[in-house]
Amino acid sequence: MTPPAAPVPPLREIEVIAPNFKKRHSGVTSTVIRLVPLQARQIAITSCAPDLPPEVPNLPPRRLLLLPRSGPSGARVWHARRNVEMVAGLALKYLAGKRLKLLFTSAAQRRHTGFTRWLIRQMDAVIATSSKSASYLEREAQVIRHGVDCTQFQPVDDRAALRAALNLPTDGPLIGCFGRIRHQKGNDLFVAAMIEVFATHPTARALIMGRATAEHQDFLKQLKKDVAEASLSDRILFRDEVPIEDLARHFQALDLYVAPQRWEGFGLTPLEAMACGAPAVATKVGAFEELIVEGETGHLVEIEDARAIADAVTRLLHDPSALRAMSKAARARAEGSFRLEQEAAAIVSVYRRLLGS
Repeated sequence: MTPPAAPVPPLREIEVIAPNFKKRHSGVTSTVIRLVPLQARQIAITSCAPDLPPEVPNLPPRRLLLLPRSGPSGARVWHARRNVEMVAGLALKYLAGKRLKLLFTSAAQRRHTGFTRWLIRQMDAVIATSSKSASYLEREAQVIRHGVDCTQFQPVDDRAALRAALNLPTDGPLIGCFGRIRHQKGNDLFVAAMIEVFATHPTARALIMGRATAEHQDFLKQLKKDVAEASLSDRILFRDEVPIEDLARHFQALDLYVAPQRWEGFGLTPLEAMACGAPAVATKVGAFEELIVEGETGHLVEIEDARAIADAVTRLLHDPSALRAMSKAARARAEGSFRLEQEAAAIVSVYRRLLGS
């Protein structure tokens, strides 16, 4: 049964708008879906998107021009996470005459283009999702790291039963690598590492789960070819992305997670895995160095180093007691420092500061 749509505050009462203008699901979309329903308990917030799950308060973009010029506190907060949303906020403020405080969240870990830097200078405040992201900004930013829903993403008592329900192998350790399938995400490094690992660990299996868009289909085909040529098609499994509501169950099925990215803005999947009790082996990109405690909740390796990934995974598979200890530590790390509620509350504090200024 489809849940009832979350109510959108009356136009005059809206204090915060969190736009999400990209139709295709992305990390930003996940952030909006996770945060806005929580924040709606604390402040009159709505997203503004062409399509979102019903539990997310969502003002259709066509209604933006119907907003009264001012909100209940004077200006409203427009919280952009992409360039197009910063542009829209500026247009609403300076062309449509809406009283807005403009906020931008930056996850990028690279020097921004000149246009993006100009847009960021127009913002009233900026949030960075990691210390690395903040270092690329040419202005002050508050660091607020992403969090995870530790109620939805939590360990299960009977992992074998869950795997059976998901039509996954129930015996032996399962290693996951989830997310978009493309060169940037390092899926080929994961495949190379698993081929090496499985040469000495005959019961382990791997699950690559995610979507390859049209321009990355050849990359996916090559991955499957490499697996087939290694005679591992029954042990390195491929699945398309699953609906958001089924994602946590797949993380819960894992013993270990690998994030082999070559580049990443933040990178939430290791945190989601850790919350489910799966330690993470990750490259030193995105926020991974801020999420993973080396040797305690997982291992960090250099970018492009498939051999280091294989070595880290092999050590853990051959030392079940260390893997169990890391599993407990990973869950504790996620629950203690990266709860979604902490992220939502920190961002709402920024909203209130802007509304009061």
